[in-house]
Amino acid sequence: MPTVEEVTEALTNVIDPELGLDFVELGLVYDVEVDGGKVAITFTLTTPGCPIGPQVTEQMQEFVGELPGVESVEPRMVFTPPWTPERMSEDAKFALGF
Repeated sequence: MPTVEEVTEALTNVIDPELGLDFVELGLVYDVEVDGGKVAITFTLTTPGCPIGPQVTEQMQEFVGELPGVESVEPRMVFTPPWTPERMSEDAKFALGF
């Protein structure tokens, strides 16, 4: 069975193509739940109109699905609460000039 930490580490491979930073550093991953081999990921995008949603979902399924013990990956995109730059890690804020 994967751990939340292992799933979160796998999600660092999901990169925002416009910003060049991963979804974890950007604060776009809101929650990770692991129930046996089932993984649910709640995430958002920087804006509701961002066109990369399907690409991100596929990448999450790919990278997390490669972890030992993962049977299914369910990415869930939400827009509540809305993303703000304050959710970013200090490294991401520095890289983007915040």
